[in-house]
Amino acid sequence: MPTRILPAAGDADAVRSLTTLLSQLPDAEPLAAVGDSTQLVDTLARLAAESVDELPEVVVVHERVGPVPALELIREVALRFPAVGVILVTSDASPGLFSAAMDAGARGLVPLPLGYEELASRVQAVAQWSVGVRRHLGHGADLSGGAGGRVVTVSGAKGGVGTTLTAVQLALAAQASGHSTALVDMDLQTGDVASYLDVRFRRSVVDLAAITDISPRVLADAVFRHDTGLALLLAPGEGERGEEVTDRAARQIVGALRSRYEIVVLDCGSQLGGAGAAAVETADTALLLTTPDVIAVRAAKRTVRMWDRLQVRKAEETTVVVNRHNRATEIQPALIGRITGTPVAATAVPANFKELQGLVDAGRIHELDARSTVKQALWGLAAELGLVKRPVTTAKGHGRMHGDRGSVSFRRRREAGG
Repeated sequence: MPTRILPAAGDADAVRSLTTLLSQLPDAEPLAAVGDSTQLVDTLARLAAESVDELPEVVVVHERVGPVPALELIREVALRFPAVGVILVTSDASPGLFSAAMDAGARGLVPLPLGYEELASRVQAVAQWSVGVRRHLGHGADLSGGAGGRVVTVSGAKGGVGTTLTAVQLALAAQASGHSTALVDMDLQTGDVASYLDVRFRRSVVDLAAITDISPRVLADAVFRHDTGLALLLAPGEGERGEEVTDRAARQIVGALRSRYEIVVLDCGSQLGGAGAAAVETADTALLLTTPDVIAVRAAKRTVRMWDRLQVRKAEETTVVVNRHNRATEIQPALIGRITGTPVAATAVPANFKELQGLVDAGRIHELDARSTVKQALWGLAAELGLVKRPVTTAKGHGRMHGDRGSVSFRRRREAGG
C-alpha cells in the first residue's frame, strides 16, 4: 500500500522542492500541497470527517509554513490527529530544535537543503510508525479527535450580545448530559464568568501562561470545580495581566484542556487578541453571537471579514447564533446569514431578560429554571451543535430539555474545518 504524504509549505519554491523529492520516493503517494497552517488543519479535519482511513500516514511541515509557527502547528496536529506522523523540515538541525520538535509531537526532522536519502529514511520510518499506531488502535477507534475532546469558542460581534450567558449555558448542558466539561474565560481583560457563577478563586488562566509543559496536576491546580461539576478556568482578576497569555500559551492551554475534557467551551468575549484568535483558530466549532439589530449585525459582518483577513477562521466555518430573537423584527436569522456570509444556527435564542435578571444579579445563572424559554433555547442549541450525548434531565426534575418548538434531535454534527 502506498504511503500517503501531505506536504505543507508556505512558498512556491519550497512546495516545488518538497513535491519533486516526495514523488521520487518508492511507494509514495504525495497529496496536493497545502500553503498554510489553516489549510493543513482544515484538510486533515475534512479527510477525518469522511473516514479515518482517508488521513495521510505522513505530514511534512516546512519551517516557513505560517501563519502559525511550525512547532505550534505540529503540536496541534499531534493532539488532534494522533495517528498521523509529522516530519519537520528545517534549516536549524541543532539538538535544541530537535528536542523541541519531539516535545511538540514530531516523529522526525529533516534538515535543509533537502536530501533524497535523509528524506526517504525519515518518511519510511514515520510511515511505519503511523501504520503501527493505527493497527494498535484499531479501525474502530476515533483517530481524528486527538487525545481528548471537542473545543467550542463563543465570541461576540460586539459587547453586550450575550456571549458569556451562552457559553455558560452550553457548558452546563454538556455537563448535565454526562460529558466532562471545562468552561474557560478567555475574555482576559473583562471576563465575567466568575461573576455569573458567583465564584471567587485566586488562580486563573494566567497561572498557566508561562508553563511550557502543562501536566494534569498543574492543570488541576488552576481549575476551579464548580458545584454543577463544571471545571472553570477563569480570567485574571487584574485585567492587565491578560497580556501575559500569548497566542502560543493559549494554544498550549487549549491543547491541555482538550486532552483532559470531552467538551471545552471558551468564552472569547468581543475583543480579538492573540490568545482569543488562537483559540478561535484551533476550535472545532466557532460561534459568533449577534442580536437582530443593525449595529450588531454590522459588527458581526466586520468580525467575520476580519477573521478571514487574519486567517483566523473562514466565514463558512463560523456559525452565527442570533440572541434576543423576536419574530416581529425586520432582521431575521436568514437575512443575517446572507449579510455575514456564514451558516446560522437553526436555534435562535428569544428575548426574555426578565427570566434572567434576578439570577444574573445574584451570580446564580446556573439555577435558571428549566421552564425558562432562554434556557430551553440555549440547551436546544447545545443539542443542535452535538454537545450533549443523551437527553438531559434537569436537577429539578422537569424532564427533557427541548428547543423552541418541540424536541430537538440529539445528534453529533462534525464541523468541517475544525
